[in-house]
Amino acid sequence: MYLVMYYFFLIMFLIFMMFLMSFFFNKKVYLDFQKSSPFECGFNSMTMKRIPFSIHFFLIAVIFLIFDIEVVILFPIVVVLSFSSIYFWFFTVSFFFFFLIFGLYHEWYNGILNWTV
Repeated sequence: MYLVMYYFFLIMFLIFMMFLMSFFFNKKVYLDFQKSSPFECGFNSMTMKRIPFSIHFFLIAVIFLIFDIEVVILFPIVVVLSFSSIYFWFFTVSFFFFFLIFGLYHEWYNGILNWTV
């Protein structure tokens, strides 16, 4: 029991010493307003709050999320292959890829993927 307490206090002492040494050897950082202000989306926080920006940023983010979720859905399909018949699996994967390609075609046809200024 004394050995455990000895190691406990030894570790606590070492942690305390490292904590104190960090104050002595740290780099002095002089903060100014720009360094202490939050950085959000590349816009300066002290300018106009209602700066118009292109809606394509939002659309591309939504498209990325949709296709990212669809790719995550593809992972269990490989596991299902070992538990189901090949015909059912092929029909399911074909149906899924049809909707994936149809969604991409729809976005391309509507011009969402074309970047306009």
